[in-house]
Amino acid sequence: MRRQLGIFLVFCWLLLPACQKQVETLHLDGATMGTTWSVKLHSLPDGVDPVQLKSQLQSQLDSINRLMSTYDPESEISRFNRQTSGDWFAISTETAEVISLSLHLSQLTAGAFDISVGPLVELWGFGASERGEQLPTNEQVAEQLAKVGYQHLQLRRAPAALRKTQPLLRIDLSAVAKGYAVDLLAESLVERGVDNYLVEVGGELRIAGQRSDGTAWKIALEKPLEEAREVKTIFPLTDTGLATSGNYRNFYIENGQRYSHTIDPVSGRPIRHRLASVTVLDPACARADALATALMVLGEEKGQILVEQQQIAAYFLIHEQQGTEVYVSPAFQKFLAEVN
Repeated sequence: MRRQLGIFLVFCWLLLPACQKQVETLHLDGATMGTTWSVKLHSLPDGVDPVQLKSQLQSQLDSINRLMSTYDPESEISRFNRQTSGDWFAISTETAEVISLSLHLSQLTAGAFDISVGPLVELWGFGASERGEQLPTNEQVAEQLAKVGYQHLQLRRAPAALRKTQPLLRIDLSAVAKGYAVDLLAESLVERGVDNYLVEVGGELRIAGQRSDGTAWKIALEKPLEEAREVKTIFPLTDTGLATSGNYRNFYIENGQRYSHTIDPVSGRPIRHRLASVTVLDPACARADALATALMVLGEEKGQILVEQQQIAAYFLIHEQQGTEVYVSPAFQKFLAEVN
């Protein structure tokens, strides 16, 4: 279920020279969804055993993977994808929650976020299959576009079920499931009385409270460089989810033209704008995760309109001939001002 972001988040309180003060921190980690997860906190309430907590968190992640993975042929999503009838297909409340959010954001972004985009991703050579020797033709794009569209997916909440109006529709929750997993782990910590934590799954984050030394958690964002890894900026953050999406590493060049792994579900083609990466803050990491993907599809101009209309906290890195331009939405500026 792994989605390659082309972005690197640095937990600067561990790695950056400016943040080398040593503090006692409890670190839990493991593997999930084809990537890694980690939880960092500086104390546990009485009666909460760290070994048992790690096992419980891993169990929650394993459960999400069994429901939503497209790599597990027996997951709910895989079995629904194989169904070609228009009958209702029973799903868990967890899957229904993720799909409900996904459909809402598809409407909000006019289809820029679409969990059915998979056939187009495969067509352009960024899926599980090897890329073909020739670029897709207009006819091939049109053929796959006919299989894509959130409008072909219907959700019933009680009892939870899905059905499709396009028999070949397939869905993939990888652009939102990691954020949802982050939220689930964070809520589990809160239920156990943990107030200060940093939860991370595959680079998506949710942060609450403070570090052990009483200062805000600090997150560093990377410059949009194809080869090197260099820090662009550092933010003090607390009480938010965070997700970043980028397109400057996962691409190929054919006939002098660059083709990004980020596919526009509306046009059926790789994006062709100057936006290099997007970071979104939102109380729910799942929402931040999906919005970061949608904004990468929309690009710097349409994306700026959306974040200002919807008061989305977003940070854009935009390619320029002489470097990188930064756009910070009003909601993002307000959040940072409140933290500082």
